[in-house]
Amino acid sequence: MNIRIATKNDINFIIRSNQEMAMETENKSLNRHIVQAGVSAVFQQGSETRYLIAEADGIPVANLMITKEWSDWRNGYFWWIQSVFVKPDYRRQGVYKHLHENVKELAKNNNACGIRLYVEKDNTIAQNTYKSLGMNNTDYLLFEEEWS
Repeated sequence: MNIRIATKNDINFIIRSNQEMAMETENKSLNRHIVQAGVSAVFQQGSETRYLIAEADGIPVANLMITKEWSDWRNGYFWWIQSVFVKPDYRRQGVYKHLHENVKELAKNNNACGIRLYVEKDNTIAQNTYKSLGMNNTDYLLFEEEWS
């Protein structure tokens, strides 16, 4: 398993991954043009946001996005793991574990104060995976107000 930082050549794979994940987890059909613009923007922003790609035999099989959130309470950045997708044929084989460990290493090497993610409340398989990797459920609930 090879883990690497995504390049512009991975944009189509990431778009398809996001569309498949939204359909699978939320039964949502994402507009390809909007997702393409959103994914492409990551590559125009510099290093604040990035994607990691997991490859098996040189073929992309999984990806995730990392964003940063400043914590004034800790005087450091939390790295958020988002948009996690592993192709169905590669699930339950440690692919996400490799991605997760890579994120942890990168975050620690960049003096992050921790890593965070959110997960669908009914996705117990993913929740158990995150717990097995040392993550804990927090006392926080997620609220949002969307304008799209």
